[in-house]
Amino acid sequence: MAIFFIFEADFVESLRCIPMQARYTLDSCGIKLKLTDWHRMTQNERQALLDMPCKSENEVQAYREYLQNLIFNYTGKIPSELPIEDYPAWLNVDKISEEVEAKASEFGVTISLQQWALLSPLQRFALIKLSRSGHENKNFPKALEEFNLVDL
Repeated sequence: MAIFFIFEADFVESLRCIPMQARYTLDSCGIKLKLTDWHRMTQNERQALLDMPCKSENEVQAYREYLQNLIFNYTGKIPSELPIEDYPAWLNVDKISEEVEAKASEFGVTISLQQWALLSPLQRFALIKLSRSGHENKNFPKALEEFNLVDL
């Protein structure tokens, strides 16, 4: 079942942007999906990418193959691969990402280690992605509020 954040509400119904859950899965299985390729897909194909399991080794492989074939059918090219981290920052409950700390401080927010640890891996992933330079960061303060890290 797909998980969406409130801060994604403006595009979730149409799936015009890649939701955090899909981005999390893509990073976890090592596939870089361009927004232009996402737009080539049908609504049903996008939904399938949100609904497909991708936890076990076999599921990850099946997801990768499905996505690679899908993109190849549209573009004639295999999508780029991303390195898969053994222990990504969003799984680390003992250390807050420096990017997240810096971005939070821009809004006068300090996230405690206890707050960080109580977030789900998907929530930590979202904060990491939303804090990166070059990313549209308008949803970062919305995520802070949604995750009960601040009252804005």
